[in-house]
Amino acid sequence: MPETGKWQVRWQSAERSARAATRAAVRSVQTAIEATRQTWQATPRQTQQTWRLTAVSAAAGLAVAIVAVAASGPWDSGQRTAERAQAAEMDGASGEHHAPEARPAPSAPPVLPALGGRVPGAAGRGAAPAPTDAGLADALAPLLKDPALGPLRTASVLDVAAGREVFGEGQGKAATPASTVKLATAVAALSALGPDHRIDTTVVLTGKNRLVLVGGGDPTLTARAPRHGAEEQPANLRTLADATARALKKRHLTKISLGYDTAAYSGPTEHPIGPNENIAPVTALMTDEARLDDSEHGTAPRDTDPAHTAARTFADLLHDRGITVDGVPEGAKAPKKAARIAAVHSLPLSALVERMLTYSDNDIAEALARQTALASRQPASFAGAGKAVRTALQREHLPLSGAVFEDGSGLDRDDKVTAALLSRLLLHASSPDHPALRPVVTGLPVAAFTGTLSNRYRGQSAGAGAVRAKTGTLTGVNTLAGTVVDADGRLLTFSFMTTGTTDPQGAQNALDKLASAVANCGCR
Repeated sequence: MPETGKWQVRWQSAERSARAATRAAVRSVQTAIEATRQTWQATPRQTQQTWRLTAVSAAAGLAVAIVAVAASGPWDSGQRTAERAQAAEMDGASGEHHAPEARPAPSAPPVLPALGGRVPGAAGRGAAPAPTDAGLADALAPLLKDPALGPLRTASVLDVAAGREVFGEGQGKAATPASTVKLATAVAALSALGPDHRIDTTVVLTGKNRLVLVGGGDPTLTARAPRHGAEEQPANLRTLADATARALKKRHLTKISLGYDTAAYSGPTEHPIGPNENIAPVTALMTDEARLDDSEHGTAPRDTDPAHTAARTFADLLHDRGITVDGVPEGAKAPKKAARIAAVHSLPLSALVERMLTYSDNDIAEALARQTALASRQPASFAGAGKAVRTALQREHLPLSGAVFEDGSGLDRDDKVTAALLSRLLLHASSPDHPALRPVVTGLPVAAFTGTLSNRYRGQSAGAGAVRAKTGTLTGVNTLAGTVVDADGRLLTFSFMTTGTTDPQGAQNALDKLASAVANCGCR
């Protein structure tokens, strides 16, 4: 299940090349310094003063840049891949000259190119050497024989630039994906709705003194006080109460009755696995994922009637704002043409997808599957959501042979996908032709660093900080699917699946070794 930890990443694999490049840079700088000293001595005093001012300004700017780099680290830290690549391709030619015919200050070459940028002298996205099928087979086939893996073990590795599979073993066999099915949910939701889509929670006036709180299906709606300093805030029930109270007072209303509408979703609210700390009842109205503690992700005791609790909380918030709610909130159906008097909006779908993947959030996954169903005019139920996800992936021409989507989270053991589908989903999301799908890549946990991989890959220098992958774990099922840049700088997607495991920790370690082997591999 999801785990959290300190953000850490070690770039041990870069240290050797960094030392060599630094020694060469030092020699170059020493030579340039001697030439600069001789030029300085022959320069008039007035020009020297101008140069001093220039140097101070440049040093200050460099200090700010160093602090920014140190703060952001060598990871994505929320920055989209497209933005990072654009920055990597800038030629650095901008700047100002504050003295006539001033010579540029000597500078050392970069130790490492920007992650995802072009290697000097290279051309195009596929400039890094491509791994060969035989090379990857030599590296991965022995690891797939690890006895910790179950009797069913499948694998697929794709070269993103070439768009082809470079390693496969049983890749067409459908198996239980566990939480890696969230990759399918994410691609389907983003394809059907777009990354900017937001989920509304509204309040409508259905009579002279009658309000209905209408749930739109946002599981991240919160009733907690806003977090100070957070860049993005989820929709807040307190904000909705503020707006509702203002609207009522403008109408000279201070006493109302309150209903709540969950009709956006249909079918059973309880997941087939039954009451569970991994997921709340799936309803269109809830706050804080119906958690009964202060947690924000991971397992937690859950409210058994999240919609009613959310409505009662809303009634209390209105009372605090001078609005009396007559009686206890009851379930209701809001008329289609009822007057909307207040609304709050969820974070954009891109942010919800990233949070879902980073923390393997089951509640968000089921909500996004149902939002996909609503966009596809299917019933927003487990069955309707599964059909909608499949339809959305079919439209993207993804390989769905043997695929079964019984839920959006992967908690259902009857879910089935192939390793070929998982690696292809990631290839699809990594392609520059599908920028709307980029949150699928940016939301993946980073090995030894974030989300469900924060406590894995310790001691595996090749994989730590380099592997980005979605985990999947059920009893007897272990899966891992993600992206990695190999030792030659080639971007690859991978998926490894195993079923029938009896040693969960051993199976998990075996999958991590497979992904680390891809990261460490030139494999030509």
